[in-house]
Amino acid sequence: MLDLSKKEKRMKAYIMGNYTEKAFQGFMKDPTSDRKAVVEQLTKAVGGTIHSMDIVRGSYDFIVVTEVGSFDDFAAIKLVVESSGAVKNMTMLEAIDFTKATTKASKIGYKPPGQ
Repeated sequence: MLDLSKKEKRMKAYIMGNYTEKAFQGFMKDPTSDRKAVVEQLTKAVGGTIHSMDIVRGSYDFIVVTEVGSFDDFAAIKLVVESSGAVKNMTMLEAIDFTKATTKASKIGYKPPGQ
């Protein structure tokens, strides 16, 4: 467990991924397996928290809304989970402060090609 004695800034992130055939076989053996509890445990291990976890339709099988300290925290979880063979294609989208980004962008001089 990480030492959280220092106040650490956390970032909100959306984590998506796909279950593998191995995971689906596990679900068939134990259809009541509480994956949210496992995700909470993993997230707490790096000092983060989760807001929600949902199974979804579409390109990804699940999405987790979480807060972690850094991309490195997500990378650590990704390494552990994907190396198990149960999940693949884990992707993280970091929430950003759009006003801060656009304010910085408005101060950058840029000329498109040909202008």
